[in-house]
Amino acid sequence: MIANTAKLRDWLRQHKGVDLPNYEATRQWSVQYQTEFWQAMWDYFEIDSATPYSAVLMDANMPGARWFVGAQLNYCAHLLRHVQPSDAAGMPAVVFRNERLQREGRSVEVSWSSLMDQTATLAACLQTMGVQPGDRVAAYLPNIVETVVGFLACASIGAVWSLCAPDMGVATVRDRFRQIDPKVLIACDGCVYGGKAVDRRQTVVELLAQLPSVYSLILVECLQTSGATGGPYVFERGDWSGETMLWRDALSFPARQAPIALPFDHPLWIVYSSGTTGLPKPIVHGHGGVLLELLKLLHFHLDLRASTDPSNPVPERLHWYSSSGWVMWNLQISALLVGTTVCIYDGNPSYPEPDTLWAYADQVRATFVGAGAAYFTGCVKAGVIPGKNADLSRVRALGATGSPLPPKAYEWGQQQFGPDIWWAVISGGTDIASAFLAGTPELPTVPGEMQARCLGADVQAWSEWGEPLIDQVGELVCVQPMPSMPLYFWGDQGNKRYIDSYFDVYPAKEGRPAAWRHGDWLRITPSGSTIIYGRSDATLNRHGHRMGTSELYRVVEAIPEIIDSLVVDVEHLGRPSFMPLFVVLRPGVQLDDWIKAEVRKCIREQLSPRFVPDEIVQVAEIPRTLTGKKQELPVKKLLLGRALNEVVNIDACANPGAFDWYQAYAAGRA
Repeated sequence: MIANTAKLRDWLRQHKGVDLPNYEATRQWSVQYQTEFWQAMWDYFEIDSATPYSAVLMDANMPGARWFVGAQLNYCAHLLRHVQPSDAAGMPAVVFRNERLQREGRSVEVSWSSLMDQTATLAACLQTMGVQPGDRVAAYLPNIVETVVGFLACASIGAVWSLCAPDMGVATVRDRFRQIDPKVLIACDGCVYGGKAVDRRQTVVELLAQLPSVYSLILVECLQTSGATGGPYVFERGDWSGETMLWRDALSFPARQAPIALPFDHPLWIVYSSGTTGLPKPIVHGHGGVLLELLKLLHFHLDLRASTDPSNPVPERLHWYSSSGWVMWNLQISALLVGTTVCIYDGNPSYPEPDTLWAYADQVRATFVGAGAAYFTGCVKAGVIPGKNADLSRVRALGATGSPLPPKAYEWGQQQFGPDIWWAVISGGTDIASAFLAGTPELPTVPGEMQARCLGADVQAWSEWGEPLIDQVGELVCVQPMPSMPLYFWGDQGNKRYIDSYFDVYPAKEGRPAAWRHGDWLRITPSGSTIIYGRSDATLNRHGHRMGTSELYRVVEAIPEIIDSLVVDVEHLGRPSFMPLFVVLRPGVQLDDWIKAEVRKCIREQLSPRFVPDEIVQVAEIPRTLTGKKQELPVKKLLLGRALNEVVNIDACANPGAFDWYQAYAAGRA
């Protein structure tokens, strides 16, 4: 197959009179002539607008850029163009399995017409419940077909979707949803992971009690359909007096609601990315920005195409393993925009066997398999041979993100799938619902590197003084706006938190506009490839799932024996992620197995099992600044091998002597 980026150059030559010799020239043109590039994306993907737009880009400042002003469209409406061709060719929209279905060797296949019918029915039901454009609908659901339908139904009527995975506890979900005042909650009664049923009925009741804005609940009965066993099946809704409807009743609603035209920047979803202080950031992305950005990313950088595309040797089927709480769920489902069949799996990818996910990929006939980088490194360590018990000859590409993918994983992929396998490694984030760095199969693959900076993404590595760097590690910055950058944070008066999150390090100054600082260490090689070295801020990033350190502190420091704490998440190319938790205990108390178990239990139940620390260590004190802030980043840099005088200004520390212990600890680990 000819890479889609090569097809783009042919199209630009024919339709725009722009002659570009290779990928890098195309990327440079895309950022030098930003307005022309995004106009080309609009034309290439034949975006439909109910009204004409007056400008491609109005006010290119960040934040504040406004795209395709006056256009009216709908993310969900774009999917309708794939219904007839795909159904006629027998290509499903979604292929689903959970652990039970995988054990039984069968899939649930949802056709395009059925998916859109379910979407239209649920949309009409939501409208009957009083949901209007701009109202928020919160969901507490696993990675199942109902979650896809729920999202599309909200998008079709202009409701704002927000999703949390059921492995999150009450406090974690409450801290997210309470900020956005949802009217409706769509929730599961439980889920199954690793063969264990997790009953979430009581959690849902507690959530309803703490979300006073919710007046309607749609309950998805997952425990029965997943094969879980247990006592009598009853959902007691406690003292909550709102309306409760079962999912099956919501889908039996007689009416249908077609997607409605919405302004380009109408809110599509709210996702959450945490800073180091305060509540999780409720990030709002818009219909048009997400539509354009993900069409570009999926088609040109993941090289996906419609399953009905006659140039496909094998019909395209994408599986990107993800929980519903990770932004990669949003990206995977958005592959429907390019007409690709999406294969979703709900369960543990390594249960009951280490190669379960590969058996699944074989049985659903996946052509592209993606996952968090940690999954692939886990396969390497476990000695997994994907093709031992599966036919994976259809797989043409492997995708990875979430953390740096070490060279050994690239080499493992080539050994298992052949030297021509394409590693589509991307790096972006929840914040932009897209990627800054990705690739294309027309460029060479170098183990440990991402192939290129994305089209339309003016990404650079900067020094702390704002100087561009080549072949040196610097801060990843984006110096021009992208359509999928956040519209705003929900409830953020004056954009203060938004600006503090991305533009505080490199604000606008004379001769230079503000630059988006993403919080990753980046090196751009002389050849144009890129390498990410992990997070440069204090956000915890566990295999692509992000959480602010403040959320963990709230849980840990509520334990009576613990009076202070500090956590860092250390990622470095070629090394496993390491997250130690340092705790200060009450006088006379020593860290023992009971306290360690209590810490792990509280984090697992109130936050997520993903954020259980790798090591818990008792310390005398936590280093702090003169203003009382915990010194997380200096401790992280010490563990990355930096010298103390390079990572912290001792004169700015309230207790500079505290670093002596951490310096010795880092030296011992080195």
